[in-house]
Amino acid sequence: MTDVAAPRRRALMILNGKQIANDEVRTAVAEQRARGWDLAVRVTWEHGDAQRIASEALAAGYATLIAAGGDGTLRDVAETLAQAGGDATLALVPLGTANDFARAAAIPLNPHEALALLDYPAQAIDLGEAGPRLFVNMATGGFGSKITANTPEDLKKVLGGAAYLLTGLTRFSEVRAAFGRFRSPDFAWEGEFLALGIGNGRQAGGGHLLCPDARIDDGLLELCIVPAPPDVVGTLGTLFAGGVRGVDTVAVRARVPWVEVEAPEGLDINLDGEPLESTRVRFAVRTGALRMHLPPGSPLLG
Repeated sequence: MTDVAAPRRRALMILNGKQIANDEVRTAVAEQRARGWDLAVRVTWEHGDAQRIASEALAAGYATLIAAGGDGTLRDVAETLAQAGGDATLALVPLGTANDFARAAAIPLNPHEALALLDYPAQAIDLGEAGPRLFVNMATGGFGSKITANTPEDLKKVLGGAAYLLTGLTRFSEVRAAFGRFRSPDFAWEGEFLALGIGNGRQAGGGHLLCPDARIDDGLLELCIVPAPPDVVGTLGTLFAGGVRGVDTVAVRARVPWVEVEAPEGLDINLDGEPLESTRVRFAVRTGALRMHLPPGSPLLG
């Protein structure tokens, strides 16, 4: 009887172009190939490449895609997979500045260990919806989203996640409260707020735990509103210095299947790095929208 070799497992890595010279990723890919994976690599060059490459990979029959980059790369690939439907799974090699989703999910930051998660069964996870757009980790609004958008890339390279903190500390003079109305089942709130977090995941902005009880498989979003107090600078100092405990002293929270946000003067939203401007947005959960390779016992799984 002739032995038949086991078929090689196929995956395609979508690598953020900023990491093209990352030798650790190169050796991790070689290691997976030696272990039996048919692992191809495509590199992004400009906005929209991750979605295009993901679509091409699905059309070519790849059953596993790997997002190798930050939270923005993860969002782009995850949205493409979810919109396409099908059974393809997703893995993450965290290579961003903050890696907020990876840290909360306990995905290793070491590329070798992150790729080893391909050997674990993929878990069904929820995605957040903001109108027609999807996000994996969190939608942020107000002052927090401006910090993320305005933190220079060079500063991120030098300081990592601390760059967001430094940017926030230097932009206090630009703080402006926004007026918003929030409505969801069994919850309603309106007033001026400094920051907003709508979490499928738990943290954003370089490690700030805005939604510490969020899960990615419970069909709910965690809503965190930081109201605007008389002492704006003092409150922001509390948030930056106190982490989750600082937020808890001032935040309004709810766990909701959906929430409608209305901001008559307009609101800048950040969806895992993707900007969205609107005066009215409905956030919801797309339950079990994606299957992802995660560590056993990941804190984000219920």
